[in-house]
Amino acid sequence: MQLILRLILRLVGVAVLCLAFTVGWVMLDAHRDIAVETAASAERVARELENLFWREILWRGSMRRDKVLPIPNWETLATLKLISPGVCIAFAPGAEEPRTLCSQLEGVGTPAPEWFSVVYEQAFGEEAPVARALTVREPETGVVVATANPAAAVRQAWRQISIIMSVVASMAVAICVLAAIAIADALAPTRTIIEGLRRLENGHYHQPITPFAPGEFGLIARAVNDLAARLAQTTAERAALTKRLFEVQEEERRALARDLHDEFGQCLTAAMAFAASIEAGAAADRPDLAEDARAIARIASRMMTTLRETLSRLRSQDLDELGLESCLVQLAAGWNARAAPRALVHLDLKGDLASVPRTIATSVYRIAQECLTNAMRHGKPSAVYLRVEHPASQVGALALTVEDDGGGDAMRINASSGHGLLGVHERIAAFGGSLSIGRAARGVRVAARIPLVAPPPPLKARFAAT
Repeated sequence: MQLILRLILRLVGVAVLCLAFTVGWVMLDAHRDIAVETAASAERVARELENLFWREILWRGSMRRDKVLPIPNWETLATLKLISPGVCIAFAPGAEEPRTLCSQLEGVGTPAPEWFSVVYEQAFGEEAPVARALTVREPETGVVVATANPAAAVRQAWRQISIIMSVVASMAVAICVLAAIAIADALAPTRTIIEGLRRLENGHYHQPITPFAPGEFGLIARAVNDLAARLAQTTAERAALTKRLFEVQEEERRALARDLHDEFGQCLTAAMAFAASIEAGAAADRPDLAEDARAIARIASRMMTTLRETLSRLRSQDLDELGLESCLVQLAAGWNARAAPRALVHLDLKGDLASVPRTIATSVYRIAQECLTNAMRHGKPSAVYLRVEHPASQVGALALTVEDDGGGDAMRINASSGHGLLGVHERIAAFGGSLSIGRAARGVRVAARIPLVAPPPPLKARFAAT
């Protein structure tokens, strides 16, 4: 819409420029016409007076040069008809006083506005008088001088400009209106293209733009559809790669958990047994030895507790054995069973969680685990509410919500570049889901939605056909 408005404004600017040029040209043409009419009036009156001069000589036989033409004889209606409107003729036969004969000023047109009179006078000044000798052979008979009335010149210029301006202005308005309609019709496909680009921005790659008629916009539409097809294919490949990456990650975690349990667990168990043996076999005169053995046992016990917590975070094979629901119950119970729990975890499970696919169940468990860890680590909650809901049918989506009352800052969490939140985003995006982090009543609310039906595969051929 802004493009159409800019084009119309430019068109109006061109029309105004052309209108100004037309006004200047009309003013110059009017000035030239006035000069031509003044010279023509002088020529016509001089010929008429020359005829009167010779007629006076022939009829009266008068040879008196001072009375060649009696004054009343030339100031007649016939002479006035020869003078253009707005022009004055001055003539002095012999030694007589100059007499002036002017045509009617009203015949030129209506009075011009004051501003136009000032502009015209500043542009052209006063009209120069035109002199014409009555006869070359008898120069003493007098000279006819024609002068354009300044008011008449302005009136004539204003009359011509008014007529032309009304026509040109009407044409300019009509051209602008028709051009605006034509431009709006020609640029109508841009709205569809912009909507298609907005869909691409929001991740909707499977809604191609309707093809247009052959032309530039048709090429743009096809290019956008090709781009959508490539983005859809890239997104699908990225989602598949991300899923595979998480599967590899889970396999590595299971292997790491197994190694930690088999190696460090046995070593710590052996260390605790040796410490107990040393404490039991210490002599009565060596209480320091018994105390060192107890210190070793306490350290090994703390390490064993840390190892168990680490293993609980690393292991995911329980999902295959117990299912998502039982694992979530164990996750909440594990937080609540700590010696000094920072907050009480409330678990709310709805729907059939047993039918959730394994890959999605693993990601849901990891997301819940990460959200609970962030709630405990970055806030000071007294209660954390974990809610997982899944409809009974396979069609639909699984919703996970974690809400606390720790008074955290949702904007800061959104702007955070931590690896944990990044992993949550990637897990959800891999399944085509959505994640929102917002303000709760007294803390932060994290809501994730994961569709259980995989998005349609990219149909590159369908895009290419458009």
